[in-house]
Amino acid sequence: MTHHHSRTRSQHGGGHPTPPQDPEGRAGRTTAGSTTGSTSETTGDTTANTTAGPGHPDPTDATPIDPAAYWERRYASASGAMWSGRVNAQLQQIASNLTPGTALDLGCGEGGDVLWLANNGWRATGIDISETALARARKRARAAGLASSATFIALDLSRLGKATLPASAFDLVTASFLHSPVELERISILRAGADLVAPGGHLLITTHAAPPPWSRSAHGDHHHRLVPPQTEAEMLSLADDEWETLLVESRVRAATGPNGELAELEDGILLFRRNG
Repeated sequence: MTHHHSRTRSQHGGGHPTPPQDPEGRAGRTTAGSTTGSTSETTGDTTANTTAGPGHPDPTDATPIDPAAYWERRYASASGAMWSGRVNAQLQQIASNLTPGTALDLGCGEGGDVLWLANNGWRATGIDISETALARARKRARAAGLASSATFIALDLSRLGKATLPASAFDLVTASFLHSPVELERISILRAGADLVAPGGHLLITTHAAPPPWSRSAHGDHHHRLVPPQTEAEMLSLADDEWETLLVESRVRAATGPNGELAELEDGILLFRRNG
């Protein structure tokens, strides 16, 4: 599989609150990625209602044993929506160039990415571990008249391979900032997501390639969990005879932190196309 590695600068800011873009960790087994979780809303947005970060929680938060309880507490304790509800910038840019079909969002949070996909011709399904987050997503879908094209399922992503989903395969499987302080078999989940990509379909993974400057993890012991997209691709190790690598690169974009500070955030972008 051909790898296109590069680092580009981007001013995109749309997706999930990016300010608190959470800098969670990531590694083969990482306490990352809301166990199904709230990752979706953390990409392009520049503001969120938490100091943790758009999409995912701050990796330095206390780590409870039960992921479902952790994420319920995170969402339930927010006064209103935790994320901005806007689509992640990288997903918007890439999916805009794809033919709409069926889509699956891993760790959809409050549904920002799923609703954008549904509003742009996709039949989109979002999975998250938090019932509170999904209730907000469903409410937004109904209000936007998208309930028939946006489906939300409560599920621990570690059980993704055994789940009953609306389709046996999807034209697009996406995971935006699947990081979290709660321990999670992140790479295994992403591989399970890859197994759900239909022939000719795409797998899009957007990551925090580096922690935001306002994150405690930028100076703590969590930074090692964030890896460059090239390392992430090696960890995924998708079969060369089954997948074509379209993008493995870093993109820098402007963002605003929880206290109004301006900064540049580095996103890792991995885009694969399944042969067939």
